[in-house]
Amino acid sequence: MDAAASTARRLRAFRRWMRDHGVVFSDALRLDAAEAAGGGVYVRALAALREGDLVATIPRGACLTPRTSGAAEAIEAAELGGPLALAVAVMYERARGAESPWDAYLRLIPEREPVPLVWPADEAKRLLAGTELDKIVKQDRQFICEDWKECIEPLILSGELEVDPDDFSLENYFSAKSLLSSRSFRIDSYHGSGMVPLADLFNHKTGGEHVHFTSVLEASDSDSEDGEDRSNASADEQSTIENYADIPSGDGDEDLEMIVVRDVNAGEEVYNTYGTMGNAALLHRYGFTEIDNPYDIVNIDLALVTKWCSSKYSRRYARARVSLWHNLGYSGCTSQDADYFEISYDGEPQLELLILLYIISLKSDAYDKLASVAHDLIGDDGVDSISSVLKVVSVTSSNQHPDISGLEKLPDVKKLLLNESVCSALVSLADMRESLYGSNTLEDDRQKLQACSSVNERNLYHSLVLRVSERTILHKLKTHASSWSKSKKRKQL
Repeated sequence: MDAAASTARRLRAFRRWMRDHGVVFSDALRLDAAEAAGGGVYVRALAALREGDLVATIPRGACLTPRTSGAAEAIEAAELGGPLALAVAVMYERARGAESPWDAYLRLIPEREPVPLVWPADEAKRLLAGTELDKIVKQDRQFICEDWKECIEPLILSGELEVDPDDFSLENYFSAKSLLSSRSFRIDSYHGSGMVPLADLFNHKTGGEHVHFTSVLEASDSDSEDGEDRSNASADEQSTIENYADIPSGDGDEDLEMIVVRDVNAGEEVYNTYGTMGNAALLHRYGFTEIDNPYDIVNIDLALVTKWCSSKYSRRYARARVSLWHNLGYSGCTSQDADYFEISYDGEPQLELLILLYIISLKSDAYDKLASVAHDLIGDDGVDSISSVLKVVSVTSSNQHPDISGLEKLPDVKKLLLNESVCSALVSLADMRESLYGSNTLEDDRQKLQACSSVNERNLYHSLVLRVSERTILHKLKTHASSWSKSKKRKQL
């Protein structure tokens, strides 16, 4: 049987499954198989859909969760929760095959999603080198191996589930985790997170959401942003990979509803949105990227700034300047093991990075003056971005700024910090950050991407999209920094 015939057969089985389990799917929608190999299933509109149309209802009992799975008692006895519990439920139902109530659904979705977590380790290391996912994927692998060893293996050895241990192998656990990363939704406080058949068949399009999920209990709150995507943080603190969306919850048996929030023309694909995410997040969680994604960012670690400062001045100098920056109430973004600064899609650096570089660039007398009044510059309400910058510049600048008190917009305030030293530092940091990608140039990566197949070389393609998008942002940062510096020089003449 060829791939097209096999997919058609599985789609027919899933449609029967939906009818048998009370999932109501509008006649105005159709499930179709993508023509490209491995393209999966997508949803297409057979007729025009208008905002407010109800196109599907899904009973909570039809969702695969730790509560509804046949492994529910064993999961509870083992005191498993969160993504661990759901992974066990998915693996157990897969192991049951045709005996599982979700067999038709599980046969329709892939064995695993093509997220970097399940790429061959050496390939992930090579393709993701220098990108925002380089360290994250390595951490994911470590945490998941620890979870399996500490929680899954003991459960299998206990014999509670009465399944073939091979069905709960580490490899199958990785596969289950990839499905959870890409397809699970937060349902409610009783079920927790689960697999929601049909809901996970809608593909993502940034800024192009057509359908939205809600519940009967909270239909009046459907404008809330709480359930707009699959990107909310996981409840499992042991893992960095699970990210779930909240479907507005009620603990009763009310059906989940799928409602049109943007008009769709007949023949068009119907999209959900997984949130406003850059390519690093999309590839990490869902296994794909988007060209020219306006939500792309690049991070510059505080450790990289400290390294640059130490090499230019000294470690003692770097520690003192960073310490003053902290004492003034500033900090960057924080992840599990590092502080960092974001560079936006258009190459705009985070304000806190500019303030730090400004403090690093201060002459000794200006630095001492700022240090002596640092405590007085922090108000009772903490740091207000604009007013705090104005105070810092006012204290440290030898030039008079007659209009400084009238500045209200953040871009104008940022310009006060962009002296020649700060602009030079931004260029140096961009070069240091870009060196992490290896010897290939941005143009090399662009040419590789142009020649790459998104179907036959999927992993390479999406890693190149990520590399190109990140390196383009760094190029924009360097271009902006150079132009800002030249502009400052012209004004001084």
